[in-house]
Amino acid sequence: MTSSSTTTPNHATHVLVFPYPAQGHMIPLLDLTHQLANRGLTITILVTPKNLPFLQPLLSAHNHPNNSIQTLVLPLPSHPSLPAGFENVKDLPVHSFLAMMCALGQLHHSLLRWFTSHPNPPVAIISDMFLGWAHRLATQLGIQRLVFSPSGALALSVIDSLWHRLLKRDDPNDQNQVFLFPEIPNSPKYPWWQLSTVYRSYVEGDPDSEFIKDGFDANRASWGLVVNSFTELERVYLEHLKNELGHDRVWAVGPLLPPDNNDLSGPKQRGGSSSVSVDRIKSWLDACVEDHKVVYVCFGTQAVLTNRQMEALASGLEKSGVRFVWSVKGPTKGHAEGDYGAVPHGFDDRVAGRGLVIRGWAPQVFILRHRAVGSFLTHCGWNSVLEAVVAGVPMLAWPMGADQFSNATLLVDQLKVAVRVCEGAGSVPASDELARVVAESVCEKRVERERAVELRGAALEAIKEGGSSVKELDSLVDRLAALEIPAGSKNLQSMRNGN
Repeated sequence: MTSSSTTTPNHATHVLVFPYPAQGHMIPLLDLTHQLANRGLTITILVTPKNLPFLQPLLSAHNHPNNSIQTLVLPLPSHPSLPAGFENVKDLPVHSFLAMMCALGQLHHSLLRWFTSHPNPPVAIISDMFLGWAHRLATQLGIQRLVFSPSGALALSVIDSLWHRLLKRDDPNDQNQVFLFPEIPNSPKYPWWQLSTVYRSYVEGDPDSEFIKDGFDANRASWGLVVNSFTELERVYLEHLKNELGHDRVWAVGPLLPPDNNDLSGPKQRGGSSSVSVDRIKSWLDACVEDHKVVYVCFGTQAVLTNRQMEALASGLEKSGVRFVWSVKGPTKGHAEGDYGAVPHGFDDRVAGRGLVIRGWAPQVFILRHRAVGSFLTHCGWNSVLEAVVAGVPMLAWPMGADQFSNATLLVDQLKVAVRVCEGAGSVPASDELARVVAESVCEKRVERERAVELRGAALEAIKEGGSSVKELDSLVDRLAALEIPAGSKNLQSMRNGN
């Protein structure tokens, strides 16, 4: 993304950035941090020890004498539902999101001590939407807190409505009761099982549940909101959020991209280890003669398919006859051994030459931007969505949880850049139907491809000089630079005096 040349450096403006330790949450907030540092802000990033390596690309990009990015490393407090030694939910089952949110809340007092001892404390906290308790900390310190949403504006509108209205089922056992959201533009509706897992886990009176509810309430009360989206993509939902919050301090700054966005050798290393080298992936794609004929398959950093799903997907890809790259995530802590993530025996040999199976992390940004790739079978995680949008690649939607059903609504029903192929984390697609849809997805004359190309143009316009997201970023920096801790702040002074 372009850095505005008109923005005056604000070296005295210090901001604390606090990401939630999940890949889909950390990566865009670190990319935002890069943009803020480029515009002259001084940044401190809070992480736990085992998440420090994820900061290395960002820290390397700002490794100079006037380094504007520092780290604050605090140990992760324990929680009964978190196994010792695990500090990122990518290594844990989905239900661990709740325990991680509660564990991080215990850093409140450590952060208070750090703030009160700092010679130039931050004037604001930018923290993930799952860290709403940071608003209470900011209030104690007499500074401002901004919510960072790694989700899009439609998904965030649905999540906000859930916690604000506290919707309940008429029958506690009915997973299919449909809930309407008439206050949100286009009046989306979803069955209970498609609503936020975090919300559906809420138990009134349970201490952890009430802590999480308080956090989402605090998001509403926070000073500002930063969304990884862009105006041309979600204009009506961004306006809706401003109306709901009662102020205009809502900044759409996406799509947030890697610091080395213009260097294809850079965005490759974004997530972890892989069974296939990046050079081999590049060579395989380069060898594909025709453009837009390869299907890329990946379900993000959290979802692990059951073996039944793996078999159906493998069968569909095999029957489709298309060329494909399939990134397979193996089982993590809590998955029953032998029941998840197994590629069917002999599959690699049967598809040799037209299929490439990557066990582990895949360089997704690089793959999607390759000329050979023509469609993307995805879980509809928001980072994946934006990466596909920037690449101009149409999608095959298989939403599984979290904000993914809202994202599918936007992609399939409204933007027309995707086709649904399956729904739900436990659903098993029919392999013959999957094969048909996959084969059709790489046909040239499809409305989804035309719309994807148009949307790519809008995304690139938003992040170039004078584009909507660049203007929003500059506005955000200007508003942050205008903040200050009042001289002799009673809150900070009292805490420094030990009162």
